[in-house]
Amino acid sequence: MILILASLLAAAGPADPRTPQARFDACVRETDQNPQAAEKMAAQWAGEGGGVLAAQCLGIARSAEGEWKGAEDAFTAGATIAERTRDARAATLWTSAGNAALAGGDAAGAKAAFDKAMAVPGFQGPVKGEALLDRARAEVALNDTALARADIDAALPLIQGDPMAWLLSATLARRMGDLTRAAADIKEAALRAPDEAAVLYEAGNIAAAQGHIGDARAQWARAKAADPRSPAGQAAAKELGVTGAQVSEEKQSKAQGR
Repeated sequence: MILILASLLAAAGPADPRTPQARFDACVRETDQNPQAAEKMAAQWAGEGGGVLAAQCLGIARSAEGEWKGAEDAFTAGATIAERTRDARAATLWTSAGNAALAGGDAAGAKAAFDKAMAVPGFQGPVKGEALLDRARAEVALNDTALARADIDAALPLIQGDPMAWLLSATLARRMGDLTRAAADIKEAALRAPDEAAVLYEAGNIAAAQGHIGDARAQWARAKAADPRSPAGQAAAKELGVTGAQVSEEKQSKAQGR
């Protein structure tokens, strides 16, 4: 019996001598270099009963590979374990699951995960503020602008220094037709990130919605110059082309007396 047990232990290989945190850190480092290898490492660890940290690294590795549903499943498994063991990381893992779902186009799944994060006792501070913003993004995707507005308003006091929070707030206000709020919030974003293409682009959108086409074109030109290859920079270039054509057509119509 002793010989049989010894042979089974030898076949299983030596136990990993590292602490769970050291093993997690090594797994995350591997994710940066080789996500596929990191996924295998994390899956094996999870199978050995690695718990929260193994599930978290598995989610990180799958996210790096763009396997969003698999990442969501891994983070959800980790969050479930964390809740069962009263681990404070439950809220973070639910938030990660929500972001994976959102990246994969599952806004409803993302909303459900963020709701669970908010229900974790003791979830507070800037990390909660960022999670509220993420939930608002899911709510916008679900066309629930009222809930999104409430979540952004709750997030802003927690992350006042984040220009993207003010940008999201301004964009939502514009879409809801509240141009006074939109203009005020985009100024806050610009104070914190004056050269950010996305902020400049939205400033142009708000100016255009207010009927200030000259100001709008100036902001779009700045956005294009700030980061011409970014989505905001490219969108600004398109707006400049459209409004430029409109202005030219108006001038031609006036010249012809129409």
